[in-house]
Amino acid sequence: MPRLALPSAFAVLLLLASLLRAAQPPAPLDWNALDAETLKHFSALVRMDTSDPPGNERPAADYLVQVLRAEGIETQVFALEPHRPNVVARIKGNGKKRPLLIMAHTDTVNVDPKKWKHPPFSAHREGGHIYGRGTVDDKDNVAAGLMTMLLLKRSRVALDRDVIFLAEAGEEGAVQVGIEFMVREHFAAIDAEFCLAEGGSIIRSGGQPQYGSVQTTEKIPNRLRLVARGVAGHGSVPLRTNAVVRLARAVANVADWQTPMRLNETTRAFFERLATLSPPEEAARYRAILKGDESGSAQEYLADKQPRYYSTLRTSISPTIMNAGYRVNVIPSEAEATLDVRALPDEDMEKFIAQLRQVINDPSVTIERAPGHSRPGAPPSSLATEAFEVLERAIKSHYGVVTLPTMSTGATDMAFLRSAGIQCFGIGPMIDMEDGAKGFGAHSDQERILEEALYKFVRFKWDVVVQLAGTRAE
Repeated sequence: MPRLALPSAFAVLLLLASLLRAAQPPAPLDWNALDAETLKHFSALVRMDTSDPPGNERPAADYLVQVLRAEGIETQVFALEPHRPNVVARIKGNGKKRPLLIMAHTDTVNVDPKKWKHPPFSAHREGGHIYGRGTVDDKDNVAAGLMTMLLLKRSRVALDRDVIFLAEAGEEGAVQVGIEFMVREHFAAIDAEFCLAEGGSIIRSGGQPQYGSVQTTEKIPNRLRLVARGVAGHGSVPLRTNAVVRLARAVANVADWQTPMRLNETTRAFFERLATLSPPEEAARYRAILKGDESGSAQEYLADKQPRYYSTLRTSISPTIMNAGYRVNVIPSEAEATLDVRALPDEDMEKFIAQLRQVINDPSVTIERAPGHSRPGAPPSSLATEAFEVLERAIKSHYGVVTLPTMSTGATDMAFLRSAGIQCFGIGPMIDMEDGAKGFGAHSDQERILEEALYKFVRFKWDVVVQLAGTRAE
């Protein structure tokens, strides 16, 4: 006897039930239990020595793959070098919108263990903090990304976007095995409309959150070498052609040069919003910057008292290395200095170098490009996007503060993604403004994170991802 078809009314009821389940918000989460799970994964990752150099991210990558695959999450591994793999996990949505990429790097800068009070790979807990290399750069983002993927899978959140998690290698100095490799060889695996990565934070002072920082652009590192040439001779006979003197004069001219001030969408919004949060005298300086600071007094104040803000106004130059001579009684024929140039995203470096030659004004001093990997330039990520609006709302909801878009003076791997057309936003946990000066910040010898801030960051990131990628009720 042939099988009877299901009654059409029953089939419709099944379909409606399925649709209702998909439209329901995620079930309430047991955050106390999830905090313990976050601590477990975070501590395990911090205890792995993934210092770069020498670079060996495989233990962290293997750990992530094991945890993700145990939950049934689709996971791939891409490696240019076997011991430096990149992990890509994906939870698929319905495809109505382009994917959301969550990115974090598994490597850290290296350590001098003798300078650490607590072992650098111990994840030691004390006084409400967790100590260890990578606690705020960037294993906090790794752990938060992992937890977000696990919760998406367990909660069966209906998604309009694929959510992709990239745990990359090599960010701290070997991008050729990490983001550069992924963009060049495996871009389809990480292509997205929006990316959330490191680079921002919630700034706390005196124990109270002040504002949320979201990195929307960054300065581009360039290394230049000045080479001064002259006549070699005996140190007992001073020479006007002394290469050391010529180099010193060139470096002094470079240091005295105030490169042109130029604001972009990010830095203009930063100073506008910062002025609303600041005491009257400070606010007046920031508003003077916005008006062009014709007298130069506001810029001079920033250069002296707030050099990080000053750096965001212009392409900056810092002489960092000088080499000359090999014995006291010999005038060398060559002397050289290395300049760390951090360019605004739209800087034309060839024109900038031509201006630099005019500033030095000495034909015996040449300017050369020094070896060292740079990042590609790209326009800032737009503030008029769904992603930035979601971040603003979430920062207000979770931390009770306003959002300041920021241009990082340092470099992140988001530059590669922005140059490929992805709108990228740097976020991070709550940090104490005072910690950096005390030696507790990123790359320091006592790097640490507030345990409370780690758990709060996981909640914040989860909320942002669900708002940005989840299916919304019509």
